[in-house]
Amino acid sequence: MCIWWCERLKALFLISLQNGAVLGETTKKDENIRRGNWGNQIEFILTSVGYAVGLGNVWRFPYLCYRNGGGAFMFPYFIMLVFCGIPLFFLELSFGQFASLGCLGVWKVSPMFKGVGYGMMVVSTYIGIYYNVVICIAFYYFFMSMTNVLPWTYCNNPWNTKDCSGVVGSSYANASIANTSTLMRNISELVNHTAKRTSPSEEYWKYHVLNISDDIGHFGEVRLPILGCLAASWVVVFLCLIKGVKSSGKVVYFTATFPYVVLTILFIRGITLDGAVNGIKYYLTPQWKMILDAKVWGDAASQIFYSLGCAWGGLITMASYNKFHNNCYRDSIIISITNCATSVYAGFVIFSILGFMAHHLGVDVADVADHGPGLAFVAYPEALTLLPISPLWSLLFFFMLILLGLGTQFCLLETLVTAIVDEIGTDWIIRNKTYVTLGVAVVGFLLGVPLTSQAGIYWLLLMDNYAASFSLVIISCIMCVSVMYIYGFRNYFKDVEMMLGFPPPVFFRICWRFVSPAIISFILVFTVVQYKPITYNDYIYPGWSLVIGFLMALSSVICIPIYAIYKIWTSEGTTFLERVKNALKPDPSWGPALQEHRTGRYAPNVSSGSDLNQEGQLLHTKEKPEEVSLMIQGSNGSAHNPEASA
Repeated sequence: MCIWWCERLKALFLISLQNGAVLGETTKKDENIRRGNWGNQIEFILTSVGYAVGLGNVWRFPYLCYRNGGGAFMFPYFIMLVFCGIPLFFLELSFGQFASLGCLGVWKVSPMFKGVGYGMMVVSTYIGIYYNVVICIAFYYFFMSMTNVLPWTYCNNPWNTKDCSGVVGSSYANASIANTSTLMRNISELVNHTAKRTSPSEEYWKYHVLNISDDIGHFGEVRLPILGCLAASWVVVFLCLIKGVKSSGKVVYFTATFPYVVLTILFIRGITLDGAVNGIKYYLTPQWKMILDAKVWGDAASQIFYSLGCAWGGLITMASYNKFHNNCYRDSIIISITNCATSVYAGFVIFSILGFMAHHLGVDVADVADHGPGLAFVAYPEALTLLPISPLWSLLFFFMLILLGLGTQFCLLETLVTAIVDEIGTDWIIRNKTYVTLGVAVVGFLLGVPLTSQAGIYWLLLMDNYAASFSLVIISCIMCVSVMYIYGFRNYFKDVEMMLGFPPPVFFRICWRFVSPAIISFILVFTVVQYKPITYNDYIYPGWSLVIGFLMALSSVICIPIYAIYKIWTSEGTTFLERVKNALKPDPSWGPALQEHRTGRYAPNVSSGSDLNQEGQLLHTKEKPEEVSLMIQGSNGSAHNPEASA
């Protein structure tokens, strides 16, 4: 008996060493050993929040809000959140979590629509390229803020023109000379020359940071400081993802939470400034008559759709690393509401500062409000020059932009890497995932180099407006239709119930089948009807560049019919209808990744000759049913019950 116990303890000790622990120390193992899982559920939520909460929450939502009726815009915004945002978010999370696969692998559910996954990859590639360029510019401003006087404060720099007129006079920094009359004289000049006035921050942005060319076709030279910051940005992203979700899951504890600390600091400072109340009133004052305008509802739906990151593939990818029985229904509500609350909160921060700036200039808030890069790199930096200890506030603001951008960039890169690794699926590629990450990062950096040239800002805005616009809406709509009506809503509801332990609520069933596709269709129609050729300030894009923009948009959508044709052509069948039917049927390996979760209709059918690999996934075999049964039991015992094998 004593010998038996000694052997037992020896076996347990060896198992603990193999799992990276010593005897008596508890370890938390991944459920999916081959692919890996999040360290804990907080990491997934923080990563998803960092993915959904991005630069658009700071530089797009506040502008849309005041442009579309202020507080009245909140009503359609939250309506769209409830009926479109949260349901789509839940759909994508549950889709990826159920199969434990990325945006390509999940289309085993209906192989003919795998082109949707390729479309998501194309969109994520475009966004990942230009998004990191925006982050690198934020890095540049962050480094340039490490000075006693912000370089965009005055007009006495080599890059300034005769039309430059600053809010702060050149003598303002000298306390013995600066006085109120100097500031009032500058303000008077601003009011009298509003038409030709350019601010120091605008000229710093255009003529120093970008050294912008006069046409999108004139690339000029590469801006070496921006190129260096781009390289640094990609290095940071790669290092944070060097071990996949195992490393990024630790980084997000900081990158996803600290922006809220910075927002709160800026908010407290902003509301204590003169004119801050006027800015907030301008931001929130409801104009109820605008609710009847279809454009307001279209903007609300579009903002919800794009802000949450639907159809980018990132939500499916992040959820694929969850444990099978994780409550993604709860997570989808928490993350969606957090994203939208952050947008509203950021509006208070932005407009309190802009209200202060408008108060000093003696102009309306609308004259200093802007959106996109114009808000982040022109209007807000100029407002910061008015604050005491302005470099400190500038450092905080741009550090916040960097963290917001990195949170989204992590998921964009992981989406591409996961799709590649899942598609190849060999043990070698899984073990060497770091090299795939490095390769994707290097390619992303090289493709981003043209955006650091003198014409880079034109191309960046072209990609932002076309590469991820109506194509996302089409991809999302096809995803809804294929899952609900091709695979079958009853089948999917049963899958969700198997995974969560309860069926999806009736509200979500109705939204998935009817409401959300209808709203997505409305967004598509709205986008087409309201289309206007892109412009940048007074620059009008030439026709050939718009053609390139449309080609970028179509490049993701065209993946869907091309792959569908390929799949039909290669499917079995003597007639066209038979081939289509076979191309639409779920792949035999569709279902939960691990054998322990394959119950009900996913339980292995021993009479069909199914087998398991070492990860619990189904493979075809020729063994007899009795042999298969023994193999299943052996697989369960060795993979999921170490003590039994010991």
